[in-house]
Amino acid sequence: QVQLVESGGGLVQAGGSLRLSCAASGRTFSTYTMGWFRQAPGKEREFVAAISWSGDDTYYGASVKGRFTISRDNAKNTVYLQMNSLKPEDTAVYYCAARPGPITPKVVVRTNEYDYWGQGTQVTVSS
Repeated sequence: QVQLVESGGGLVQAGGSLRLSCAASGRTFSTYTMGWFRQAPGKEREFVAAISWSGDDTYYGASVKGRFTISRDNAKNTVYLQMNSLKPEDTAVYYCAARPGPITPKVVVRTNEYDYWGQGTQVTVSS
């Protein structure tokens, strides 16, 4: 069982930056693929980014590529999402997700590939 707790959300002006953190419980964090998803009101949950257990492989959604960076610190059981050049359309609740073992690029965007989810943290970007 893994518990995930997100933090770092808030209100920021367009063009600004935020860094989200996701702290995970459990001794096997280093074996999990970790992901970030987001959900805006009235929309489906959308893939943002994912990172392999080693940190060697990263994946990004088209709308955030080049602006967001995912990273992890296995010693701290934490995954991060650095968000730069934020836009009003990035406004959403951001969720951290975990999946035991590796993941393939074909399925990395699918919510049902992840077993554990955090409660979410609100990010609001004002224009």
